Amino acid sequence: MLEVRGLSRRFGGVRAVRGIDLDVPAGAIVALIGPNGAGKTTSFAAIAGFVRPDSGSVRLDGTDIIGWPPERIALAGMVRTFQITQPFAGLTVAENIRIGAFLRESHRNAATRLARELGTELGLGAWLDRPAAALTVAGRKRLELARALAARPRLLLLDEVMAGLTPTEVNETVALVRGVRGRGATILLTEHVMQAVTALADRVYVMAEGAMIAQGTPREIAVDQRVVEAYLGKGAAARIADG
Repeated sequence: MLEVRGLSRRFGGVRAVRGIDLDVPAGAIVALIGPNGAGKTTSFAAIAGFVRPDSGSVRLDGTDIIGWPPERIALAGMVRTFQITQPFAGLTVAENIRIGAFLRESHRNAATRLARELGTELGLGAWLDRPAAALTVAGRKRLELARALAARPRLLLLDEVMAGLTPTEVNETVALVRGVRGRGATILLTEHVMQAVTALADRVYVMAEGAMIAQGTPREIAVDQRVVEAYLGKGAAARIADG
């Protein structure tokens, strides 16, 4: 579904992304991991059309979408979330979700119905008519996911959706993401919470200093010495390798 080839981006004298390749097959959950500053966020932004890469290609269903604006990419079926959630604080939770629904739904009543259904499904039912500003961190993460799903994506890019959550909230969010795949969506996610990565990902790509250094199943990358040294550390790698 998604094919990234030779993607590169420089900011002044800094090569943030260095010719990376990445594939996301239809129906899969693929993770992109690495230490802070590895280039994951820039790669995400370039794939989703928020940053123009210096070189390389991003193909969605075989069509190169480099140069497309984010709204055209979203209409083509690829939607992203953001690590730092910024809901419209003066609107209710349902109204925030409805904004995503308006990408494909022009009728107000239908968009409202979809927003309330998604909000309830993602555990926000009791908050739908309350201001989004009243949500906790976990609630804002769910709102971000619900708003993205309201746009009916075929490919969903999740940017550190577990960041700032408690272990219990991480487990709940893992279940929600599995449910998203159950709805038919393909998922590419960046994440630091390895518990979530190992629970969700079919395949993992690992970046360090702007370059792709490894790829494989969670257990395969856990025994890759380059990944252990650059990111995981021996303790986390051992836990992943042991399942």
